Amino acid sequence: MEKFISGLILGAGASQRFGQPKQLLPFGGTTLLGWVVAQAERATGLDELVVVLGRAADQIRQCVDFVGARVVENPVFEEGCASSYRAGIAALNSQSEAIMIILGDQPGIESEIIDRAAAEWRQGEAQIALCSYRGRKGHPMIFARPLFDQLVGLHGDKAAWKLVDANPDLVQEIQFDLPFPDDINTPSDFERLAAAGESARSN
Repeated sequence: MEKFISGLILGAGASQRFGQPKQLLPFGGTTLLGWVVAQAERATGLDELVVVLGRAADQIRQCVDFVGARVVENPVFEEGCASSYRAGIAALNSQSEAIMIILGDQPGIESEIIDRAAAEWRQGEAQIALCSYRGRKGHPMIFARPLFDQLVGLHGDKAAWKLVDANPDLVQEIQFDLPFPDDINTPSDFERLAAAGESARSN
C-alpha cells in the first residue's frame, strides 16, 4: 500500500508587502490561491488536501473553490508560516505518513511537479524531500510523520528551512530542469508574472 501523503497549502499570508489579499489576485481564469488549489486537486499523488487561511479568510472562502480540500483557519497567522504548520498538521487525517508543503503564492508549482515529488519520495526512505530547480532548492517540501512534532514546534517564517539545514543527512533532493517557481510577494512580482503569461499566450 502506498504511503499516505497530505498536501498542505499555506494560504494564510498577511500580504503585507502587497497591500491587499494577494490570494485573490486574478490568475489563470481564477484567483492566485484558486489556481494553486486547483493544481493540487488535479494532482493524483496527494491523498488529501488541507488549505490554511488567515487574513481575509471569509472573503477568500467566498471567492475560491475548495471543493476537494479541507479548509482550516490560522488565527495567529501574523506569527509566520510556522503557525500555519501547527493549524494544518492538527487537521490531518490520522493515516497521514507525510505532508507536502505547497506555497499558496507560487503558481508555478503545477500538478506535474506535485506528482513527481510525491512519487519519488514514496520510492525512497527520506524523512525530508525538497524540489531543486536547476540547482536552486525550493518547494514543494515533504516531511515524514516523525518530523511533525518538530514542525509544530517551529516559530516564524522560513521555519521549515531550519529543519532542512539542521538535518542535511535526512534530505532527498528531487531534481527538475525547470525555472524556479517564484513567489508573488509584491505588485511588481505579479506584473512580471502577468506579462510572462501574456507573452506565452501570444507565441
